[in-house]
Amino acid sequence: MKSCLQPGLRHSESLTVDASMLVPALPAAFGGFHDMPPVFATAQMVAFIEWTCVQALAPYLEPGERTVGTHVDVSHVAATPVGMTVTATVELIAFDGRALRFKVAAHDATGLIGEGFHSRGVIDYARFMARVEKKAAC
Repeated sequence: MKSCLQPGLRHSESLTVDASMLVPALPAAFGGFHDMPPVFATAQMVAFIEWTCVQALAPYLEPGERTVGTHVDVSHVAATPVGMTVTATVELIAFDGRALRFKVAAHDATGLIGEGFHSRGVIDYARFMARVEKKAAC
């Protein structure tokens, strides 16, 4: 991680909600959501927030480094229909070695849809994958 990374870093990303991001489109492996309301899924909102954090950190990573999510504490307070744009805004509020904590929020055209905190850890990709492969061999 580059030493110029500091708390206060802010980043935003936007996306337009499509049918693949709606609750009924979630994998059937989780029991099926086919009869749920066709709105932006909480799981998709959390993934979008995580991706926004990844994008915010990308310029600060050294070769071979990545970040992984370690904690999510996010509310989902309003439904968003297909076709509406969602913007996620993240702010790095704490940085301690390899641990990063973000304040996060997501808005659609009518206002706040979710907010909370997300933590990520910096990893060495090769070492991380070696541990995963060792675990998979058990």
